[in-house]
Amino acid sequence: MINTGAEPEALAAYGADKGHFDVLYECTGVAAALAGGIAALRPRGIILQLGLGGDMTLPMMAITAKELELRGSFRFHPEFAVGVGLMQKRLIDVRPLITHTVSLDQAETAFRLASDRSQAMKAQIVFSG
Repeated sequence: MINTGAEPEALAAYGADKGHFDVLYECTGVAAALAGGIAALRPRGIILQLGLGGDMTLPMMAITAKELELRGSFRFHPEFAVGVGLMQKRLIDVRPLITHTVSLDQAETAFRLASDRSQAMKAQIVFSG
């Protein structure tokens, strides 16, 4: 996993020769992460925007020049159940994305952390001991 928050130039090498990847899953909602990912995409690649950080400026010149396809996905449609099922079966591991685990009695703290991208990527509330 590449964390461009910790290493902003980590994708730079993948941008050589018109890009390296065919698909970008952008899960943060941070414009800088999206721009870095777009530079690493090959022409005719697909961007799947999952993160919701609010409206952001898109690098339309790069999207158009590379003929990229931009798709959005929201977490409360049928694919949410599929994702939960994959996690339950341990076919995908989301643990590296969880930056904070907070007990239920500290739920308000978890929501504050989750809303501050400078402190947390994903805050998890634990409902049992």
